Amino acid sequence: MANLKSLRLRINSVKSTRKITQAMKMVAAAKLRRAQAQAESARPYAERMAAILGRLGAAVAGSPDAPRMLVGTGSDQVHLLVVVTADRGLAGPFNTNVGRFARARIKALEDQGKTVKVLAIGRKGAAFLRREYASRIIGEVSYAGVKRIGFEQAAEISARVIAMLEAGEFDVCSMIYNQFRNVVSQIPTEQALIPAALPEATTEVEVGTIPPLYEYEPAEEDILAALLPKNLAIQFYRSLLESAAGEHGARMSAMDSATRNAGEMINKLTLNYNRTRQANITRELIEIISGAEAL
Repeated sequence: MANLKSLRLRINSVKSTRKITQAMKMVAAAKLRRAQAQAESARPYAERMAAILGRLGAAVAGSPDAPRMLVGTGSDQVHLLVVVTADRGLAGPFNTNVGRFARARIKALEDQGKTVKVLAIGRKGAAFLRREYASRIIGEVSYAGVKRIGFEQAAEISARVIAMLEAGEFDVCSMIYNQFRNVVSQIPTEQALIPAALPEATTEVEVGTIPPLYEYEPAEEDILAALLPKNLAIQFYRSLLESAAGEHGARMSAMDSATRNAGEMINKLTLNYNRTRQANITRELIEIISGAEAL
């Protein structure tokens, strides 16, 4: 009977776990809809802002007065990687994929003789990289207590990066994050931030059209000086929204798998319990019959 009791306890334990994973799946699904809508609505603005800055930057890239955020410091020896992950786990390989991508990138840069610094956004990424590259982490930012990521969080990160650039602490800045595709697909992505990635030469002439000409007032340098810090904050904001949507999608998928696995385990344990119970009943009947025949 002790075996039956342990099986009952284990079945009840797995049932409780299934209730938890099912509730977490429903919560993640509810949060995903809102986070996905935010991420998708932020993409056009961020992409258009990057296109405008690219056109402006192409016109002044060769100027000696070009902003440092546009053209960099003139060197690429010191690289700053801003790694964006989640603050919580139970999201499948979501955080691990970004950590591995960042780790491979750090190794590749150091193999080229570069100096790497890491600014970790999210506790999981910091914990993952701390195992092997603790000395490269210069800062950790966590928004575990923030219920909803807003532009002010991105502005804080942007201000910190700009201050480091002005202090000469790095030459090149890139951001690594999970780009949200759908519920089951989040793609680790690297995006160049400083110097700004300028688009390739336009192909409008190739298709037989004349590229539009723009006149800017004030000068391009003044516009860039105002827009580049804002664009940096916008790109960080977009990555935070993409990461949040990917986190909820990955968690929903992971909790769905955990719920189904718990159901399968309950079925196996219940079958084992019934077989054990039937075996005990059969053994007791045999003992009763054997005792009756012995009298």
